[in-house]
Amino acid sequence: MKKLTTLALTAGFAFSAFLAPGVASADDLAGIKASGEIKIAMTGAYPPFSFVNEKNEVVGFDADIGAAIAKRLGVKSVIVSTAWDGIIAGLLAKKFEAIVGSMTITPEREKAVDFVGPYYHAGRAVFVAEGSDIKDLNGIKGKTVGVTLGETHEKWARTQAGWTIRTYKGLPELFLELKSGRVQAIVADNIPVMIAIKNSGEKIRKLDTPNIEGGSVAIGIAIRKNNPELKAAMQKALDAMMSDGTYEKISVQWIGRDIR
Repeated sequence: MKKLTTLALTAGFAFSAFLAPGVASADDLAGIKASGEIKIAMTGAYPPFSFVNEKNEVVGFDADIGAAIAKRLGVKSVIVSTAWDGIIAGLLAKKFEAIVGSMTITPEREKAVDFVGPYYHAGRAVFVAEGSDIKDLNGIKGKTVGVTLGETHEKWARTQAGWTIRTYKGLPELFLELKSGRVQAIVADNIPVMIAIKNSGEKIRKLDTPNIEGGSVAIGIAIRKNNPELKAAMQKALDAMMSDGTYEKISVQWIGRDIR
């Protein structure tokens, strides 16, 4: 569910020339076709959606979704690893053509970028160490909470009374900090954390928060505004993947189930 950041949006507004309604510009699809590749951004620190394998390659659900869309556009995908808190600014600065990075679609982000999708749905959750005496959100008051810098979870966590917030680069750091006791809870998307608990035996427990804000959100692929041809082509590719079984195959491989 990654993510919203004041830094990214502030930087995004600095690129207002890209966003102004009615500004004429060439559609990015033509340039992508001419170059034979589409540069796709993700953090590489969000397993199983994007992470670095033993060959120093960024792999995962997002990487495969991006590659499959690129193939249907007739080009290859080139992954650009980018810190989350600057990823929208990087898109607007034309460092890459798309963000396939588990980005939550929000009204605030839609002011800066367009979205293809959604390509899956996720939800916010709060996790504590397995042996913690914290039972609910009230039990976190006075505690230190870890979040990934720039995620929508960070913005939400900062609205909670009595929480001290620490920011990190991604889930691996959050798990280490929770294990060490430097934070007493973490806020993150439920899917990757539950997978980590299942696959690697992380000693983490999910709090019961049935009415938590952001418990179910749509995740989209961000592109620059004023690109109707690219948006239509990518949406067509995504729709076809969801119809012909390609999406389900990728989802089951990395997540264990269809998460659309």
